[in-house]
Amino acid sequence: MPLQDHNRQPLLLNQEQQEEQDTAYDSDEKVHIVGIDGDSENEDTPPFSWRKLWLFTGPGFLMSIAFLDPGNLEGDLQAGAIAGYSLLWLLMWATAMGLLVQLLSARLGVATGRHLAELCREEYPTWARMVLWIMAELALIGADIQEVIGSAIAIKILSNGVLPLWAGVIITACDCFIFLFLENYGVRKLEAVFAVLIATMALSFAWMFGETKPDGMELLLGVLIPKLSSKTIQQAVGVVGCIIMPHNVFLHSALVQSRDVDHSKKGRVQEALRYYSIESTVALVISFVINLFVTTVFAKAFYGTELANSIGLVNAGQYLQNKYGGGLFPILYIWAIGLLAAGQSSTITGTYAGQFIMGGFLNLRLKKWLRALITRSCAIVPTMIVALVFDTSEDTLDVLNEWLNVLQSVQIPFALIPLLCLVSKEQIMGTFKIGPLLKMVSWLVAALVIVINGYLLIEFFSTEVNGVPFATAVCIFTAAYVAFILYLVSRGIAFASWCRPQKQVVVVE
Repeated sequence: MPLQDHNRQPLLLNQEQQEEQDTAYDSDEKVHIVGIDGDSENEDTPPFSWRKLWLFTGPGFLMSIAFLDPGNLEGDLQAGAIAGYSLLWLLMWATAMGLLVQLLSARLGVATGRHLAELCREEYPTWARMVLWIMAELALIGADIQEVIGSAIAIKILSNGVLPLWAGVIITACDCFIFLFLENYGVRKLEAVFAVLIATMALSFAWMFGETKPDGMELLLGVLIPKLSSKTIQQAVGVVGCIIMPHNVFLHSALVQSRDVDHSKKGRVQEALRYYSIESTVALVISFVINLFVTTVFAKAFYGTELANSIGLVNAGQYLQNKYGGGLFPILYIWAIGLLAAGQSSTITGTYAGQFIMGGFLNLRLKKWLRALITRSCAIVPTMIVALVFDTSEDTLDVLNEWLNVLQSVQIPFALIPLLCLVSKEQIMGTFKIGPLLKMVSWLVAALVIVINGYLLIEFFSTEVNGVPFATAVCIFTAAYVAFILYLVSRGIAFASWCRPQKQVVVVE
Protein backbone atom coordinates (compact mmCIF):
# COMPACT_ATOMS: atom_id res chain seq x y z
CA MET A 1 0.00 0.00 0.00
CA PRO A 2 1.66 3.27 -1.09
CA LEU A 3 2.07 5.98 1.49
CA GLN A 4 1.28 9.60 0.78
CA ASP A 5 2.34 12.66 2.71
CA HIS A 6 -0.87 14.53 3.41
CA ASN A 7 0.85 17.92 3.72
CA ARG A 8 2.35 17.54 0.29
CA GLN A 9 -0.39 16.27 -1.96
CA PRO A 10 -4.21 15.97 -1.95
CA LEU A 11 -5.58 12.51 -1.38
CA LEU A 12 -5.90 10.56 -4.64
CA LEU A 13 -8.18 7.64 -5.42
CA ASN A 14 -6.65 4.31 -6.29
CA GLN A 15 -7.20 2.78 -9.72
CA GLU A 16 -10.15 0.57 -8.73
CA GLN A 17 -11.97 3.49 -7.08
CA GLN A 18 -11.37 5.73 -10.10
CA GLU A 19 -12.94 3.15 -12.41
CA GLU A 20 -16.07 3.09 -10.22
CA GLN A 21 -16.41 6.89 -10.23
CA ASP A 22 -18.02 8.98 -12.93
CA THR A 23 -15.29 11.23 -14.35
CA ALA A 24 -15.47 14.52 -16.22
CA TYR A 25 -13.21 13.28 -19.02
CA ASP A 26 -11.89 9.85 -19.93
CA SER A 27 -8.13 9.57 -20.24
CA ASP A 28 -8.27 9.29 -24.03
CA GLU A 29 -10.31 12.53 -24.25
CA LYS A 30 -7.78 14.70 -22.43
CA VAL A 31 -5.37 17.05 -24.18
CA HIS A 32 -1.77 15.91 -23.79
CA ILE A 33 0.52 18.74 -22.69
CA VAL A 34 3.92 18.73 -24.37
CA GLY A 35 7.00 18.58 -22.20
CA ILE A 36 5.59 16.54 -19.32
CA ASP A 37 7.74 13.52 -20.17
CA GLY A 38 11.46 13.07 -19.70
CA ASP A 39 12.01 14.96 -16.44
CA SER A 40 10.08 12.83 -13.95
CA GLU A 41 12.49 13.64 -11.14
CA ASN A 42 12.10 17.38 -11.51
CA GLU A 43 9.58 18.69 -8.99
CA ASP A 44 10.13 22.37 -9.77
CA THR A 45 7.59 24.32 -11.79
CA PRO A 46 8.82 24.34 -15.42
CA PRO A 47 9.61 27.71 -17.06
CA PHE A 48 6.88 29.61 -18.90
CA SER A 49 6.11 28.34 -22.39
CA TRP A 50 3.84 30.01 -24.95
CA ARG A 51 3.21 26.62 -26.53
CA LYS A 52 1.98 25.20 -23.23
CA LEU A 53 -0.18 28.28 -22.65
CA TRP A 54 -1.78 27.62 -26.02
CA LEU A 55 -2.46 23.98 -25.09
CA PHE A 56 -4.00 25.00 -21.76
CA THR A 57 -6.14 27.68 -23.44
CA GLY A 58 -9.79 26.74 -23.83
CA PRO A 59 -11.54 25.97 -20.52
CA GLY A 60 -11.40 29.62 -19.41
CA PHE A 61 -13.07 30.78 -22.62
CA LEU A 62 -15.84 28.19 -22.26
CA MET A 63 -16.30 29.42 -18.69
CA SER A 64 -16.42 33.06 -19.85
CA ILE A 65 -19.53 32.32 -21.96
CA ALA A 66 -21.63 32.58 -18.77
CA PHE A 67 -20.49 36.21 -18.46
CA LEU A 68 -21.87 36.87 -21.97
CA ASP A 69 -25.19 35.04 -21.99
CA PRO A 70 -28.47 36.79 -22.97
CA GLY A 71 -29.30 37.44 -19.30
CA ASN A 72 -26.06 39.39 -18.90
CA LEU A 73 -26.65 41.27 -22.16
CA GLU A 74 -30.09 42.33 -20.95
CA GLY A 75 -28.58 43.51 -17.66
CA ASP A 76 -25.95 45.45 -19.64
CA LEU A 77 -28.41 47.20 -21.93
CA GLN A 78 -30.75 48.13 -19.06
CA ALA A 79 -27.83 49.44 -16.97
CA GLY A 80 -26.66 51.56 -19.90
CA ALA A 81 -30.11 52.89 -20.81
CA ILE A 82 -31.11 53.76 -17.22
CA ALA A 83 -27.76 54.55 -15.53
CA GLY A 84 -25.72 55.72 -18.50
CA TYR A 85 -21.96 55.28 -18.05
CA SER A 86 -22.12 55.49 -14.25
CA LEU A 87 -22.06 51.74 -13.54
CA LEU A 88 -19.11 50.76 -15.73
CA TRP A 89 -16.82 50.71 -12.69
CA LEU A 90 -19.17 48.25 -11.03
CA LEU A 91 -19.18 46.05 -14.12
CA MET A 92 -15.37 45.97 -13.97
CA TRP A 93 -15.20 45.08 -10.27
CA ALA A 94 -18.03 42.56 -10.57
CA THR A 95 -16.06 40.85 -13.35
CA ALA A 96 -12.99 40.85 -11.06
CA MET A 97 -15.04 39.19 -8.30
CA GLY A 98 -16.30 36.65 -10.81
CA LEU A 99 -12.71 35.97 -11.87
CA LEU A 100 -11.70 35.27 -8.27
CA VAL A 101 -14.53 32.76 -7.85
CA GLN A 102 -13.72 31.03 -11.13
CA LEU A 103 -10.00 30.83 -10.28
CA LEU A 104 -10.92 29.11 -7.02
CA SER A 105 -13.13 26.70 -8.96
CA ALA A 106 -10.25 25.94 -11.36
CA ARG A 107 -7.88 25.52 -8.40
CA LEU A 108 -10.20 22.94 -6.85
CA GLY A 109 -10.46 20.98 -10.09
CA VAL A 110 -6.74 21.01 -10.89
CA ALA A 111 -5.47 20.23 -7.38
CA THR A 112 -7.89 17.35 -6.73
CA GLY A 113 -8.42 16.01 -10.23
CA ARG A 114 -12.14 16.07 -9.53
CA HIS A 115 -14.88 18.66 -9.90
CA LEU A 116 -17.11 20.44 -7.40
CA ALA A 117 -20.20 18.24 -7.84
CA GLU A 118 -18.16 15.06 -7.25
CA LEU A 119 -16.58 16.46 -4.11
CA CYS A 120 -19.93 17.68 -2.77
CA ARG A 121 -21.28 14.15 -3.21
CA GLU A 122 -18.59 12.81 -0.88
CA GLU A 123 -18.31 15.64 1.64
CA TYR A 124 -21.98 16.15 2.50
CA PRO A 125 -24.60 13.75 3.89
CA THR A 126 -27.17 12.36 1.47
CA TRP A 127 -29.96 14.82 2.35
CA ALA A 128 -27.69 17.87 1.99
CA ARG A 129 -26.16 16.52 -1.21
CA MET A 130 -29.60 16.06 -2.75
CA VAL A 131 -30.66 19.59 -1.78
CA LEU A 132 -27.46 20.97 -3.35
CA TRP A 133 -28.10 18.94 -6.51
CA ILE A 134 -31.71 20.12 -6.83
CA MET A 135 -30.64 23.73 -6.30
CA ALA A 136 -27.90 23.41 -8.94
CA GLU A 137 -30.38 21.90 -11.42
CA LEU A 138 -32.92 24.67 -10.77
CA ALA A 139 -30.25 27.33 -11.31
CA LEU A 140 -29.22 25.65 -14.54
CA ILE A 141 -32.81 25.40 -15.79
CA GLY A 142 -33.40 29.09 -14.98
CA ALA A 143 -30.26 30.14 -16.84
CA ASP A 144 -31.06 27.83 -19.75
CA ILE A 145 -34.55 29.27 -20.21
CA GLN A 146 -33.06 32.77 -20.53
CA GLU A 147 -30.39 31.56 -22.94
CA VAL A 148 -32.78 29.63 -25.16
CA ILE A 149 -35.29 32.49 -25.20
CA GLY A 150 -32.44 34.88 -26.12
CA SER A 151 -31.50 32.66 -29.08
CA ALA A 152 -35.16 32.37 -30.11
CA ILE A 153 -35.54 36.16 -30.07
CA ALA A 154 -32.46 36.49 -32.30
CA ILE A 155 -33.78 33.86 -34.72
CA LYS A 156 -37.14 35.67 -34.86
CA ILE A 157 -35.38 38.95 -35.71
CA LEU A 158 -33.11 37.39 -38.36
CA SER A 159 -36.10 35.67 -39.99
CA ASN A 160 -38.06 38.97 -40.06
CA GLY A 161 -40.68 37.44 -37.78
CA VAL A 162 -41.34 34.42 -39.99
CA LEU A 163 -40.13 32.06 -37.27
CA PRO A 164 -42.04 32.62 -34.01
CA LEU A 165 -40.49 32.29 -30.59
CA TRP A 166 -41.46 28.62 -30.18
CA ALA A 167 -39.82 27.71 -33.49
CA GLY A 168 -36.62 29.41 -32.36
CA VAL A 169 -36.76 27.36 -29.15
CA ILE A 170 -36.96 24.12 -31.14
CA ILE A 171 -34.02 25.16 -33.34
CA THR A 172 -31.96 26.09 -30.29
CA ALA A 173 -32.88 22.81 -28.58
CA CYS A 174 -31.13 20.94 -31.36
CA ASP A 175 -27.78 22.44 -30.38
CA CYS A 176 -27.20 19.61 -27.90
CA PHE A 177 -26.92 17.22 -30.84
CA ILE A 178 -24.51 19.59 -32.56
CA PHE A 179 -22.55 19.67 -29.32
CA LEU A 180 -22.43 15.86 -29.17
CA PHE A 181 -21.32 15.73 -32.81
CA LEU A 182 -18.50 18.22 -32.20
CA GLU A 183 -17.40 16.48 -29.01
CA ASN A 184 -16.62 13.36 -31.03
CA TYR A 185 -13.87 15.30 -32.79
CA GLY A 186 -12.12 16.17 -29.52
CA VAL A 187 -12.05 18.87 -26.89
CA ARG A 188 -9.91 21.26 -28.94
CA LYS A 189 -12.36 21.26 -31.86
CA LEU A 190 -15.22 22.10 -29.51
CA GLU A 191 -13.20 24.91 -27.94
CA ALA A 192 -12.45 26.28 -31.41
CA VAL A 193 -16.19 26.54 -32.11
CA PHE A 194 -16.66 28.55 -28.92
CA ALA A 195 -13.76 30.79 -29.91
CA VAL A 196 -15.59 31.55 -33.17
CA LEU A 197 -18.81 32.35 -31.30
CA ILE A 198 -17.00 34.68 -28.87
CA ALA A 199 -15.28 36.38 -31.81
CA THR A 200 -18.70 36.80 -33.47
CA MET A 201 -20.03 38.51 -30.34
CA ALA A 202 -16.96 40.73 -30.09
CA LEU A 203 -17.20 41.75 -33.75
CA SER A 204 -20.96 42.38 -33.65
CA PHE A 205 -20.96 44.51 -30.51
CA ALA A 206 -17.76 46.32 -31.54
CA TRP A 207 -19.50 47.18 -34.82
CA MET A 208 -22.46 48.57 -32.86
CA PHE A 209 -20.00 50.51 -30.69
CA GLY A 210 -18.51 52.03 -33.84
CA GLU A 211 -21.94 52.84 -35.28
CA THR A 212 -23.20 54.65 -32.16
CA LYS A 213 -19.85 56.30 -31.22
CA PRO A 214 -20.16 56.52 -27.39
CA ASP A 215 -18.27 59.30 -25.62
CA GLY A 216 -14.73 58.07 -24.86
CA MET A 217 -14.11 60.42 -21.94
CA GLU A 218 -17.41 59.54 -20.24
CA LEU A 219 -16.61 55.87 -20.75
CA LEU A 220 -13.19 56.28 -19.09
CA LEU A 221 -14.65 58.24 -16.17
CA GLY A 222 -17.42 55.65 -15.78
CA VAL A 223 -14.81 52.89 -15.42
CA LEU A 224 -12.49 54.79 -13.06
CA ILE A 225 -14.84 56.81 -10.83
CA PRO A 226 -17.39 54.94 -8.66
CA LYS A 227 -20.88 56.46 -8.75
CA LEU A 228 -24.10 55.10 -7.31
CA SER A 229 -27.45 56.74 -6.72
CA SER A 230 -30.81 55.63 -5.39
CA LYS A 231 -32.20 55.75 -8.94
CA THR A 232 -29.69 53.22 -10.24
CA ILE A 233 -29.46 50.83 -7.29
CA GLN A 234 -31.64 48.20 -8.95
CA GLN A 235 -29.47 48.21 -12.09
CA ALA A 236 -26.35 48.04 -9.90
CA VAL A 237 -27.69 44.96 -8.13
CA GLY A 238 -28.53 43.45 -11.50
CA VAL A 239 -24.98 44.02 -12.82
CA VAL A 240 -23.43 42.16 -9.87
CA GLY A 241 -26.13 39.48 -9.76
CA CYS A 242 -25.67 38.54 -13.41
CA ILE A 243 -21.92 37.99 -13.18
CA ILE A 244 -21.66 34.96 -10.87
CA MET A 245 -23.70 32.07 -12.24
CA PRO A 246 -24.09 29.02 -9.94
CA HIS A 247 -23.78 26.43 -12.71
CA ASN A 248 -20.60 28.10 -13.99
CA VAL A 249 -18.83 27.46 -10.67
CA PHE A 250 -19.50 23.74 -11.11
CA LEU A 251 -18.61 23.86 -14.81
CA HIS A 252 -15.14 25.42 -14.53
CA SER A 253 -13.91 22.91 -11.94
CA ALA A 254 -14.70 20.16 -14.48
CA LEU A 255 -13.47 21.89 -17.63
CA VAL A 256 -9.90 22.20 -16.29
CA GLN A 257 -9.68 18.41 -16.14
CA SER A 258 -9.66 18.25 -19.94
CA ARG A 259 -5.85 18.58 -19.78
CA ASP A 260 -3.61 15.70 -18.77
CA VAL A 261 -1.84 16.93 -15.63
CA ASP A 262 0.51 14.72 -13.61
CA HIS A 263 -0.90 15.04 -10.09
CA SER A 264 2.00 13.09 -8.60
CA LYS A 265 4.23 16.14 -9.13
CA LYS A 266 3.56 19.34 -7.28
CA GLY A 267 5.37 21.38 -9.95
CA ARG A 268 3.05 20.14 -12.70
CA VAL A 269 -0.04 21.09 -10.72
CA GLN A 270 1.44 24.55 -10.04
CA GLU A 271 2.19 24.88 -13.73
CA ALA A 272 -1.40 24.03 -14.69
CA LEU A 273 -2.76 26.52 -12.14
CA ARG A 274 -0.50 29.24 -13.55
CA TYR A 275 -1.59 28.70 -17.16
CA TYR A 276 -5.26 28.40 -16.25
CA SER A 277 -5.03 31.63 -14.24
CA ILE A 278 -3.56 33.45 -17.24
CA GLU A 279 -6.08 32.18 -19.78
CA SER A 280 -9.07 32.70 -17.46
CA THR A 281 -7.96 36.28 -16.83
CA VAL A 282 -7.59 36.96 -20.56
CA ALA A 283 -10.99 35.37 -21.26
CA LEU A 284 -12.77 37.51 -18.65
CA VAL A 285 -11.00 40.68 -19.80
CA ILE A 286 -12.44 39.98 -23.26
CA SER A 287 -15.87 39.33 -21.77
CA PHE A 288 -15.64 42.60 -19.82
CA VAL A 289 -14.85 44.52 -23.01
CA ILE A 290 -17.82 42.92 -24.81
CA ASN A 291 -20.16 43.75 -21.90
CA LEU A 292 -18.73 47.27 -21.88
CA PHE A 293 -19.53 47.63 -25.59
CA VAL A 294 -23.18 46.70 -24.98
CA THR A 295 -23.58 48.95 -21.93
CA THR A 296 -22.06 52.01 -23.61
CA VAL A 297 -24.02 51.54 -26.83
CA PHE A 298 -27.32 51.70 -24.95
CA ALA A 299 -26.02 54.46 -22.66
CA LYS A 300 -25.27 56.61 -25.69
CA ALA A 301 -28.51 55.77 -27.46
CA PHE A 302 -31.14 55.86 -24.71
CA TYR A 303 -29.81 57.30 -21.44
CA GLY A 304 -32.10 60.12 -20.34
CA THR A 305 -34.80 59.28 -22.89
CA GLU A 306 -38.39 58.19 -22.33
CA LEU A 307 -37.60 54.78 -23.81
CA ALA A 308 -34.90 53.96 -21.23
CA ASN A 309 -37.20 52.12 -18.81
CA SER A 310 -38.94 50.04 -21.46
CA ILE A 311 -35.94 48.42 -23.20
CA GLY A 312 -35.46 44.65 -23.05
CA LEU A 313 -34.03 41.90 -25.24
CA VAL A 314 -37.20 41.70 -27.33
CA ASN A 315 -37.32 45.33 -28.46
CA ALA A 316 -33.69 46.48 -28.03
CA GLY A 317 -32.69 45.81 -31.63
CA GLN A 318 -35.73 47.57 -33.07
CA TYR A 319 -35.15 50.62 -30.86
CA LEU A 320 -31.56 50.80 -32.09
CA GLN A 321 -32.76 50.44 -35.67
CA ASN A 322 -35.27 53.27 -35.26
CA LYS A 323 -32.58 55.55 -33.83
CA TYR A 324 -29.63 54.75 -36.11
CA GLY A 325 -31.29 53.52 -39.29
CA GLY A 326 -29.83 51.10 -41.79
CA GLY A 327 -26.25 52.04 -42.55
CA LEU A 328 -23.98 49.63 -44.39
CA PHE A 329 -25.61 46.76 -42.54
CA PRO A 330 -28.78 47.32 -40.46
CA ILE A 331 -27.88 47.56 -36.78
CA LEU A 332 -30.94 45.45 -35.96
CA TYR A 333 -29.31 42.44 -37.62
CA ILE A 334 -25.90 43.15 -36.11
CA TRP A 335 -27.55 43.04 -32.68
CA ALA A 336 -29.40 39.84 -33.57
CA ILE A 337 -26.21 38.10 -34.76
CA GLY A 338 -24.42 38.97 -31.52
CA LEU A 339 -27.43 37.87 -29.46
CA LEU A 340 -27.67 34.60 -31.39
CA ALA A 341 -23.97 33.85 -30.80
CA ALA A 342 -24.44 34.58 -27.09
CA GLY A 343 -27.53 32.39 -26.84
CA GLN A 344 -26.20 29.44 -28.80
CA SER A 345 -22.84 29.34 -27.01
CA SER A 346 -24.40 29.64 -23.56
CA THR A 347 -27.00 26.92 -24.20
CA ILE A 348 -24.27 24.50 -25.27
CA THR A 349 -22.16 25.25 -22.19
CA GLY A 350 -25.34 24.88 -20.13
CA THR A 351 -25.79 21.38 -21.55
CA TYR A 352 -22.14 20.69 -20.74
CA ALA A 353 -22.57 21.95 -17.16
CA GLY A 354 -25.71 19.87 -16.75
CA GLN A 355 -23.80 16.70 -17.59
CA PHE A 356 -21.15 17.40 -14.97
CA ILE A 357 -23.67 18.41 -12.30
CA MET A 358 -25.89 15.36 -12.80
CA GLY A 359 -22.99 12.93 -13.17
CA GLY A 360 -21.10 14.38 -10.22
CA PHE A 361 -23.90 14.53 -7.67
CA LEU A 362 -25.54 11.24 -8.62
CA ASN A 363 -22.47 9.33 -9.90
CA LEU A 364 -24.43 8.29 -12.96
CA ARG A 365 -22.39 6.31 -15.45
CA LEU A 366 -24.63 7.10 -18.41
CA LYS A 367 -23.57 7.56 -21.99
CA LYS A 368 -22.87 11.22 -22.72
CA TRP A 369 -25.57 11.51 -25.39
CA LEU A 370 -28.19 10.18 -22.96
CA ARG A 371 -27.07 12.48 -20.16
CA ALA A 372 -27.08 15.47 -22.55
CA LEU A 373 -30.57 14.54 -23.76
CA ILE A 374 -31.89 14.37 -20.18
CA THR A 375 -30.22 17.66 -19.28
CA ARG A 376 -31.52 19.38 -22.40
CA SER A 377 -35.07 18.07 -21.90
CA CYS A 378 -35.21 19.44 -18.34
CA ALA A 379 -34.79 22.96 -19.74
CA ILE A 380 -36.49 22.73 -23.12
CA VAL A 381 -39.89 21.56 -21.85
CA PRO A 382 -40.43 24.58 -19.53
CA THR A 383 -38.86 26.87 -22.14
CA MET A 384 -41.33 25.71 -24.79
CA ILE A 385 -44.21 26.41 -22.41
CA VAL A 386 -42.75 29.87 -21.77
CA ALA A 387 -42.40 30.54 -25.49
CA LEU A 388 -46.01 29.59 -26.23
CA VAL A 389 -47.42 31.60 -23.31
CA PHE A 390 -45.29 34.75 -23.62
CA ASP A 391 -44.66 34.97 -27.37
CA THR A 392 -47.04 37.88 -27.91
CA SER A 393 -46.29 39.89 -24.79
CA GLU A 394 -43.04 41.77 -24.20
CA ASP A 395 -44.11 42.95 -20.75
CA THR A 396 -44.89 39.47 -19.44
CA LEU A 397 -41.62 38.17 -20.91
CA ASP A 398 -39.75 40.84 -18.93
CA VAL A 399 -41.61 39.81 -15.76
CA LEU A 400 -40.64 36.19 -16.41
CA ASN A 401 -37.02 37.28 -16.80
CA GLU A 402 -37.17 38.96 -13.37
CA TRP A 403 -38.45 35.74 -11.82
CA LEU A 404 -35.65 33.77 -13.50
CA ASN A 405 -33.07 36.22 -12.16
CA VAL A 406 -34.52 35.69 -8.68
CA LEU A 407 -34.37 31.91 -9.15
CA GLN A 408 -30.66 32.06 -9.96
CA SER A 409 -29.93 34.56 -7.19
CA VAL A 410 -31.44 32.14 -4.68
CA GLN A 411 -29.02 29.41 -5.77
CA ILE A 412 -25.74 31.37 -5.56
CA PRO A 413 -24.89 30.48 -1.90
CA PHE A 414 -25.26 26.77 -2.70
CA ALA A 415 -22.39 26.93 -5.17
CA LEU A 416 -20.17 29.52 -3.48
CA ILE A 417 -20.20 28.22 0.10
CA PRO A 418 -19.32 24.57 -0.75
CA LEU A 419 -16.58 25.83 -3.09
CA LEU A 420 -14.97 28.01 -0.42
CA CYS A 421 -15.26 25.30 2.23
CA LEU A 422 -13.67 22.65 0.02
CA VAL A 423 -10.88 24.82 -1.38
CA SER A 424 -9.90 25.72 2.21
CA LYS A 425 -9.79 22.11 3.39
CA GLU A 426 -6.33 20.54 3.66
CA GLN A 427 -7.69 16.98 3.46
CA ILE A 428 -9.03 17.87 -0.01
CA MET A 429 -6.45 20.33 -1.36
CA GLY A 430 -3.21 19.36 0.38
CA THR A 431 -0.61 22.10 -0.08
CA PHE A 432 -2.87 23.84 -2.59
CA LYS A 433 -5.46 24.93 -0.06
CA ILE A 434 -5.91 28.70 -0.06
CA GLY A 435 -4.02 30.79 2.48
CA PRO A 436 -5.53 32.98 5.24
CA LEU A 437 -5.49 36.22 3.21
CA LEU A 438 -7.05 34.74 0.07
CA LYS A 439 -9.54 32.88 2.25
CA MET A 440 -10.60 36.12 3.96
CA VAL A 441 -10.93 37.99 0.66
CA SER A 442 -12.88 35.11 -0.91
CA TRP A 443 -15.36 34.93 1.96
CA LEU A 444 -15.81 38.72 1.87
CA VAL A 445 -16.55 38.56 -1.86
CA ALA A 446 -18.98 35.67 -1.32
CA ALA A 447 -20.70 37.53 1.52
CA LEU A 448 -20.98 40.67 -0.62
CA VAL A 449 -22.48 38.76 -3.54
CA ILE A 450 -24.93 36.92 -1.26
CA VAL A 451 -25.98 40.17 0.47
CA ILE A 452 -26.47 41.95 -2.87
CA ASN A 453 -28.59 39.11 -4.19
CA GLY A 454 -30.45 39.03 -0.87
CA TYR A 455 -31.32 42.68 -1.43
CA LEU A 456 -32.62 41.75 -4.88
CA LEU A 457 -34.80 39.02 -3.37
CA ILE A 458 -36.22 41.31 -0.67
CA GLU A 459 -36.91 44.05 -3.22
CA PHE A 460 -38.59 41.61 -5.57
CA PHE A 461 -40.78 39.81 -3.03
CA SER A 462 -41.81 43.04 -1.30
CA THR A 463 -43.51 44.09 -4.53
CA GLU A 464 -44.71 40.67 -5.72
CA VAL A 465 -45.97 39.04 -2.52
CA ASN A 466 -49.67 39.65 -2.06
CA GLY A 467 -52.04 37.79 0.22
CA VAL A 468 -51.56 35.91 3.48
CA PRO A 469 -51.10 32.38 2.00
CA PHE A 470 -48.38 33.52 -0.41
CA ALA A 471 -46.64 35.59 2.29
CA THR A 472 -46.74 32.62 4.70
CA ALA A 473 -45.23 30.32 2.08
CA VAL A 474 -42.45 32.85 1.35
CA CYS A 475 -41.68 33.17 5.08
CA ILE A 476 -41.45 29.38 5.52
CA PHE A 477 -39.22 29.07 2.47
CA THR A 478 -37.01 31.93 3.67
CA ALA A 479 -36.56 30.32 7.09
CA ALA A 480 -35.58 26.99 5.54
CA TYR A 481 -33.32 28.77 3.05
CA VAL A 482 -31.41 30.71 5.74
CA ALA A 483 -31.18 27.60 7.93
CA PHE A 484 -29.55 25.61 5.11
CA ILE A 485 -27.06 28.41 4.41
CA LEU A 486 -26.14 28.49 8.10
CA TYR A 487 -25.72 24.70 8.00
CA LEU A 488 -23.33 24.94 5.05
CA VAL A 489 -21.30 27.69 6.75
CA SER A 490 -21.17 25.83 10.08
CA ARG A 491 -20.06 22.67 8.30
CA GLY A 492 -17.32 24.68 6.61
CA ILE A 493 -16.16 25.94 10.01
CA ALA A 494 -16.21 22.36 11.28
CA PHE A 495 -14.11 21.34 8.26
CA ALA A 496 -11.53 23.98 9.13
CA SER A 497 -11.33 23.12 12.84
CA TRP A 498 -11.12 19.42 12.06
CA CYS A 499 -8.37 19.90 9.50
CA ARG A 500 -6.14 22.23 11.57
CA PRO A 501 -4.53 19.67 13.86
CA GLN A 502 -4.21 17.01 11.19
CA LYS A 503 -0.51 16.58 10.44
CA GLN A 504 -0.21 12.92 9.58
CA VAL A 505 0.53 10.42 6.88
CA VAL A 506 -2.51 9.15 5.00
CA VAL A 507 -2.63 5.59 3.77
CA VAL A 508 -4.19 5.01 0.35
CA GLU A 509 -5.24 1.42 -0.04
